[in-house]
Amino acid sequence: MKDRNFLDTVMEFEQQLEAMQEQFGALKQFVALMMEEHKALETENHHLRTRLEELLSTPNSVQASDVKKENSLDIGEGYDNLARLYQEGFHVCHVHFGSSRKGEDCLFCLSFLNKQNV
Repeated sequence: MKDRNFLDTVMEFEQQLEAMQEQFGALKQFVALMMEEHKALETENHHLRTRLEELLSTPNSVQASDVKKENSLDIGEGYDNLARLYQEGFHVCHVHFGSSRKGEDCLFCLSFLNKQNV
């Protein structure tokens, strides 16, 4: 009786080892994929940094920074217009844009205006 019980234990242990080996193989495949993705991201990051350095080192970079400043002014102007429209009693949120607020505050509009303000 003891021999049969021992044989069952050994067979059960073998099955557990096979299951663990399958899990280990799946883990190795996952790690390999993650390493490939990591390497691709490192390469892309390197290329982007090199390109950024090229763009910043050219004389046109001063013009590009001026364009960025103009765009930030446009954003401020747009925000001011939306805030003015809201104060005049109109929705500026994507849910009810342009419709009358009828004197009630709108949480969507307020949330949108707070995001723009940050």
